[in-house]
Amino acid sequence: MAAPGPSFDSPTPTVKRASKFQFVGVNQAGAEFGNKDLPGTLGKHYTWPTLNSRGFNTHRIAFMMERLIPNKLDGPLDAAYSRSLQETVEYVTSKGGYAVLDPHNFGRYYEKIITDVDGFKKWWTTVAKLFATNPRVIFDTNNEYHDMPQDLVVRLNQAAIDGIRGAGATSQYIYIEGNSWTGAWTWVSSGNGATLKDLKDPSDKLVYEMHQYLDSDGSGTSPNCVSSTIGVERVREATNWLKANNKKGILGETAGGANAQCIAALTGMLKYLQDNSDVWTGWLWWSGGPWWADYMFSIEPPSGTAYTRVLPSLLPYI
Repeated sequence: MAAPGPSFDSPTPTVKRASKFQFVGVNQAGAEFGNKDLPGTLGKHYTWPTLNSRGFNTHRIAFMMERLIPNKLDGPLDAAYSRSLQETVEYVTSKGGYAVLDPHNFGRYYEKIITDVDGFKKWWTTVAKLFATNPRVIFDTNNEYHDMPQDLVVRLNQAAIDGIRGAGATSQYIYIEGNSWTGAWTWVSSGNGATLKDLKDPSDKLVYEMHQYLDSDGSGTSPNCVSSTIGVERVREATNWLKANNKKGILGETAGGANAQCIAALTGMLKYLQDNSDVWTGWLWWSGGPWWADYMFSIEPPSGTAYTRVLPSLLPYI
């Protein structure tokens, strides 16, 4: 079990980045674990990531809204949890990386769909004040909204933008997520494309975050990929939407199994994103984190399945 607070390994030797992407990195899981046990106990229900570098410059740090600000959206910060989050962010950004704040809540707070739009804005105002002066922090409005009224998803995203900018965090990027698990392959058909394109940001630094897995239902629960070309096929329509609407995107979660078909699908997709880097700012692997053990997509050094068997093929796109 992890010791209290975040722990940091010395970064592994950095690989010189070869790609055109602005952001390439890893989702860092752990602080959102034990989401049925709130607030939970550090080291028993959740942990903080052990951060490493392999040419990656971006770490998307998952955490729980309820642990950071418990009981009510407009309440005070939990001192210990917020301190650990700030220490994790400071470590990443002090090394020149980008730290993405990822409230991993699926548009829920204590398992209920967030309908208090003003409260959500206040939650983000409180959080953004912690990082308002750090230009290498990125704010991700919420992880994978799903099964919610589309208008509510739009209003929550706009409330997050307004709360973040109102807190004085005006120089940082904000990642926008959509309904329907923010899938790239359903970005247009779900209504995300039509409804989220008119969000307003006075700083004009919005990036549309989409997720894409390559198994049959796009859930990322199988190590098998539909075909060697499924990656390109599933991001093509979203790419056209980004171009048509003059928007920037990031593939905020993606992964595939450690097998030849998935590696071909992944490398084909990443090459396609790189060929369209005028709209795609980068990609983030799901997932790193010290508690994954033998999880099929673990990219945690030194022995994670994806770290040893998939990552070597992805180096040209880092």
